[in-house]
Amino acid sequence: MADSTMWWLLAGALVALELVSGTFYLLMLALGAAAAALAAHLGVSLVTQLVTASVVGLGSVAMWYQIKKRRPGDPSARSQRSVNLDVGEIIQIDEWLPDGTAQVKYRGASWSVIQRPGNAPVPGSYRVVELVGSRLLVEKV
Repeated sequence: MADSTMWWLLAGALVALELVSGTFYLLMLALGAAAAALAAHLGVSLVTQLVTASVVGLGSVAMWYQIKKRRPGDPSARSQRSVNLDVGEIIQIDEWLPDGTAQVKYRGASWSVIQRPGNAPVPGSYRVVELVGSRLLVEKV
């Protein structure tokens, strides 16, 4: 069997594994196998085909990793108003406790409140930005 056929079969197997596993990185390795198959069609040696597969496959994996690392993560579903109707509501905090939390009466129940890190605990109006467990995460209005 020709070298190019083996590389094409490997590329197809990597694509099939990606469809089963859902990881995008296997597609990048399949690109490396496809590049090696093209190199085999050009008639280069097996060593050059292996180097081509390695450079293209691992290079594209490294590039995709860098792209993913630079993009901000998806916002938490707990911080979206379409998921949690408390997000965006204004509450009044009269007193912060020494541990950095507060207790407020909201929607007929007592809630524990925390605020985003780096903010001073000052009494006043706060906006709910996220629900963290059974606590309201708030920011100053």
